Amino acid sequence: MAASVAAAAGRLRRAIRRSPSWRGLRALSSEAPPIQAAAVRDAFLSFFRDRHGHRLVPSASVRPRGDPSLLFVNAGMNQFKPIFLGTVDPRSEMAGFRRVANSQKCVRAGGRHSDLEDVGRDLSHHTFFEMLGNWAFGGEYFKEEACSMAWELLTQVYGIPEDRLWVSYFGGDPKAGLGPDLESRDIWLSLGVPASRVLSFGPEENFWEMGDTGPCGPCTEIHYDLAGGAGAPQLVELWNLVFMQHNREADGSLQPLPQRHVDTGMGLERLVAVLQGRLSTYDTDLFSPLLDAIHQGCGAPPYSGRIGAADEGRTDTAYRVVADHIRTLSVCIADGVSPGMSGAPLVLRRILRRAVRFSTEVLRAPPGFLGSLVPVVVETLGDAYPELRRSSAQIASLVSEDEAAFLASLQRGRRVIERTLKRLGPSDVFPAEVAWSLSLSGNLGLPLDLVELMLEEKGVPLDTAGLERLAQEEAQHRALQAEPVQEQGLRLNVHALGELQRRGVPPTDDSPKYSYSLQPGGSYKFGTCEAQVLQLYTEDGTAVASIGDGQHCGLLLDKTNFYAEQGGQASDRGYLVLVGQQDVLFPVARAQVCGGFILHEVVAPERLRVGDQVQLHVDEAWRLSCMEKHTAIHLLNWALRQVLGPGTEQRGSHLNPERLRFDVATQAPLTPEQLRAVEVTVQKAVGRDEAVYMEEVALARTAHVPGLRSLDEVYPDPVRVVSVGVPVAHALDPASQAALHTSVELCCGTHLLRTGAIGDLVIIGERQLVKGITRLLAVNGEQAQQAVDTATMPQWQRRELQATLKALQRRANTAVRKLEMGQAAQKTQELLQRHMEGPLIVDTVSTESLSMLVKVVRQLCTQAPGTSVLLLSPQPLGKVLCACQVAQSATPAFTAEAWALAVCSHMGGKAWGSRVVAQGTGSTADLEAALSAARAYALNQL
Repeated sequence: MAASVAAAAGRLRRAIRRSPSWRGLRALSSEAPPIQAAAVRDAFLSFFRDRHGHRLVPSASVRPRGDPSLLFVNAGMNQFKPIFLGTVDPRSEMAGFRRVANSQKCVRAGGRHSDLEDVGRDLSHHTFFEMLGNWAFGGEYFKEEACSMAWELLTQVYGIPEDRLWVSYFGGDPKAGLGPDLESRDIWLSLGVPASRVLSFGPEENFWEMGDTGPCGPCTEIHYDLAGGAGAPQLVELWNLVFMQHNREADGSLQPLPQRHVDTGMGLERLVAVLQGRLSTYDTDLFSPLLDAIHQGCGAPPYSGRIGAADEGRTDTAYRVVADHIRTLSVCIADGVSPGMSGAPLVLRRILRRAVRFSTEVLRAPPGFLGSLVPVVVETLGDAYPELRRSSAQIASLVSEDEAAFLASLQRGRRVIERTLKRLGPSDVFPAEVAWSLSLSGNLGLPLDLVELMLEEKGVPLDTAGLERLAQEEAQHRALQAEPVQEQGLRLNVHALGELQRRGVPPTDDSPKYSYSLQPGGSYKFGTCEAQVLQLYTEDGTAVASIGDGQHCGLLLDKTNFYAEQGGQASDRGYLVLVGQQDVLFPVARAQVCGGFILHEVVAPERLRVGDQVQLHVDEAWRLSCMEKHTAIHLLNWALRQVLGPGTEQRGSHLNPERLRFDVATQAPLTPEQLRAVEVTVQKAVGRDEAVYMEEVALARTAHVPGLRSLDEVYPDPVRVVSVGVPVAHALDPASQAALHTSVELCCGTHLLRTGAIGDLVIIGERQLVKGITRLLAVNGEQAQQAVDTATMPQWQRRELQATLKALQRRANTAVRKLEMGQAAQKTQELLQRHMEGPLIVDTVSTESLSMLVKVVRQLCTQAPGTSVLLLSPQPLGKVLCACQVAQSATPAFTAEAWALAVCSHMGGKAWGSRVVAQGTGSTADLEAALSAARAYALNQL
């Protein structure tokens, strides 16, 4: 009996997962008013904090922090990956996490986990959602405590009847050598869950994996019965509890993790729907204010929750799409992700344009409608996520601008489609080239699925094979244009890190990287560092006792003066020698930080052993150039705020000895005047040769300092503060306001001790990455001087010259058009004198361009309205230009496009145009034959 119930429930659950219906949901109580979503969120957080001693941590940004495998943060565990992987900085606040809870902003659109296409079609899918979660790290607690806490919260705090809850557990995987998770099963039975409602499933349902490799483990899920005993159970997942105890290796095998962790996740929207007794997540107070605002702003019929065929005109689908998408847009833009042309920004652009089309074409919303919904989102979510309130005006402005741009593109796109359809035969497919030109990758920025839908509505098939070919060509082009991806190099995996921690090996002391001094003559003296070899690793990560014979290896020391790549600053390079053996150099290519350990990539020309004493030497010129550019970046960041305003925010940076790159959030592209002002502001600070103060302070001291710059990063505690011109103690005094007037930042990088060594700084490049994000490229010192002395020039100057050039080009184009009109008028009169009467003019004329030839044809037809005209213009090397126009009085079968095609085909060329005007090209040595063909075709049609 239990097996049959389990099988039936399994089929039901999988069906619900594919298309959750929520129909038949019975309210928990018909008496008490439904609990509000904000109270549900607060109850979750308070429960874990107050009853079970969890630390509450803020939601991470939906923009992934240092994780190129993700477009968006899509689960609560993303920000804790360093803990699971063992790479967390032991000096950071996160390293102290043992039991934590939070509500995480998540976006599932694009990439492997995408719900974008399902949004609107059913009553439960969303691109943005909130994930409630609690975590236990390093074995703080495990299965029994996690299950007990979850059961207590759901049944005692939220008051969900126990008889409406089912649970599932991992039933094992013989292929992987994993037995069933009987421990979880027995825990649920001990909590009073009847055996008939404790179901086992295989790895597809109840074994969770972070990715193709990495930490993983069995999970147990809590499900809610929508039917409530009225008929067969209708199960929907509420809460997933993952027990990370294995690691998926590169070869596919599973190995035990050095430390076990608990990772749980429960969608707030679904939980609120259950607690409020609603038919769908869209019927909760998380969405009802938005749906009401959409109704009031559009005048469409009120939202009624219909799906499928019952949703006539797709009105309710549009309500759900717009409500979901404006939440996603608001959250993403507040977190620094703006609609753009690649990666996550491209996905966001697609979401915005999907929302615009549903709002305008289905709901008949007025222009600017989407932006008007942003305050409603802020009112709903702003208390939980204050960044929405801070960015409300910017979000609305950006959404409105993109909406207006897309509507204009949509109108142009429709006209292009209509024009193209007129040229197609009954069985022709729509040309891939035209569809591509309309797409996000082409000129107008319409999503390809939107183009396909517009054609589908007209019953015209698209050349999909041609489209795939163009997509492949575009991908190849982007690959060639993309910045080269830096190799990851040697890394310490979770097992190596766990072994070091088990042995009690302390993190690498890298404080000697700050041991340098400024000499009286202005040069820098970098000290050497003596260290002991603690461990050696082969290129595949295997720990070994010795290495040599020219092998590449990873070298772990007790201390180092090498800067490991982090914070946007390139790693140091240099060499080491064995103490007492100075004549053999071991080159160090770079250094990387892994869980507080600094791993040096070394080539060992001779034997190197664990326990050896070595002396390290950094490449001083390389390091000094990085120091110059890192201090220059701080000054650039400060100068941008001085010129553009205090709301200007850094969005990323990178520097190496050659140049620096700085990404900044801006309302609009920088003007030449602003670029020049930024350069001048930096130069003044450099010219003052101000002292650069650096000091480690408690992280808490930096929390409320006006003007202090920090990034969305995990900082160590204590944290290093870099202040230009003002001692750190004074800069951190809130009463001093010093950080508002000079550069003060949290930074672990290496810096100059005085600003003067930066020399000249020139911004040599500037471009918009996405709407609202500008990337600046700059050089300093000798490179800056070369930029001035050679063809390279400051970006502000280049922009001024470009503006001047554009103005000259416009004036030149105007002059050319006037000249061509005059020449066309003269040639028109000559032709009219040769062809005094008749319905047809077919002749040759000397012109230098096709546009000039078209002007002559149009003037002829204007002065002789009943005449159809075709002109040929011979060019060098036998090429011939063709232009024609058909009189309105001609028969419907006589079209300019067909006429031009007939003549140009005769000359081995091609033609294009409309029914009235067309043009083309060809090649022929017999111009008279081509003219005869033109006359014959026209007379036959007339």
